[in-house]
Amino acid sequence: MSKEILLVAEAVSNEKDVPKQVIFEAVETALASAAKRRFEEDVKIRVSIDQRTGDYNTFRQWNIVADEDYSYPDSELTIDDSVEQSLGLAIGEIYEEEIPSEEFGRIAAQTAKQVIVQKVREAERAKVVARYSEKVGKLVHGQVKKVTRDSLIVDLGENAEAALPKDQLINREMFRMNDRIRALLSEIREDGRGPQLVLSRNVPEFMIELFKLEVPEIAEEVIEIRGASRDPGLRAKIAVKTNDRRIDPIGACVGMRGARVQAVSNEMNGERVDIVLWDDNPAQLVINAMAPAEVDSIVIDEDAHSMDVAVKSDNLAQAIGRNGQNVRLATSLTGWALNVMTSEEAQSKQQEESQKLIDVFVNSLDIDDDLALQLVDEGFETLEEVAYVPMEEMLDIDGFDEDLVNELRSRAKESLLNQALQAEEKLDDAKPAEDLLTMEGMDSHLALVFASKGIITMEDLAEQSVDELLEIEGITEERAASLILTARAPWFAESE
Repeated sequence: MSKEILLVAEAVSNEKDVPKQVIFEAVETALASAAKRRFEEDVKIRVSIDQRTGDYNTFRQWNIVADEDYSYPDSELTIDDSVEQSLGLAIGEIYEEEIPSEEFGRIAAQTAKQVIVQKVREAERAKVVARYSEKVGKLVHGQVKKVTRDSLIVDLGENAEAALPKDQLINREMFRMNDRIRALLSEIREDGRGPQLVLSRNVPEFMIELFKLEVPEIAEEVIEIRGASRDPGLRAKIAVKTNDRRIDPIGACVGMRGARVQAVSNEMNGERVDIVLWDDNPAQLVINAMAPAEVDSIVIDEDAHSMDVAVKSDNLAQAIGRNGQNVRLATSLTGWALNVMTSEEAQSKQQEESQKLIDVFVNSLDIDDDLALQLVDEGFETLEEVAYVPMEEMLDIDGFDEDLVNELRSRAKESLLNQALQAEEKLDDAKPAEDLLTMEGMDSHLALVFASKGIITMEDLAEQSVDELLEIEGITEERAASLILTARAPWFAESE
């Protein structure tokens, strides 16, 4: 039997290219399982094989536990038992007693075979994961081995398989068995069956890797890809920047007669690709990203991280794109929320916002329209700016002297103080309902703030939207959504 174990370990190790240690562990597990059958109780058995001779010994095990934790007499001994039997073991240690070993017979061999097969699969998967862990985010090639309802199973060679979920395919894309396929290794996912390689063809990174393949200047880092966005199968945008002024990054990516970008487009099922020149100036980057539409003007709101993009009326449809595609891709590429409108609409909006500011300054600072307009034209948007902008900057304004600046600053500070006092009085008068005060995630100050805004009960809060709550200072989008969901919980309970 000893020789047979050695022969099994040698043969399987060579055939499956897995370490002998894995095979010996499988045989030890099988022999331990066979030995357990002699006992009616749920005992713990350990088998140890001498990997040089093939001889093996079998041991029954007991865990040493505290008296109060003693629950399983067939596999546990108390610390008092250990002392009485002079075992010299502490809590947490294991006492072993050698018992007769089972022969490596038919039943043990069958069990060993099952365990070995499982161990071999696990070892093969581990080797695949080790081989592909550095390729996550890179292109891989393979052949479609199987088509299921949810995914394609792709043979990558050398016993490696990957799954390409159908929702990761490009629109209207079809593959059959034995078709060659190229995809991005997006992740190595752990599930009940072990690690699984997962592919994708519709993420922006897939397009980026294709450009690296087709454009040597990108692989050589002469040209950088700074961003990408896709509407898979329809249209995409990619932003590029050169590190060598002698090289035109757009021309290099397009290639002679469009050969390079066409090769990428063909691999993406005919997806049209706009190549955008990267610019560190966000406004200029947005202008570039909105191509082929021409931008007339841009107004930046840094607090909201958004831009109002104005175009001519006859250019509006092109700027927005079919179903909003162009502006959506430009938004994703630049990271700015883009509000596209006609030049007339932008001018009207700007005049309306300017008039609101003028009215605020006129009423709060007790000044005339002309002076308020001058402040707006100089870029002042809040009373805080009037109150605390350095005097030197205000003195640079045409017609402003020290007396005028001091008076404006004084009035602005007084107005801000009055607003703060009014807000406190309003909070003092607000009386939130008990259900709002005691709602999960609520604190007393926020409940008072809500009440001052007319949100008195949980029902009132449930009827709010996230955008409405974001107007309240200090509320994040995540907390607003959580509070609304909690307030709406009774609705769902009633519907059930």
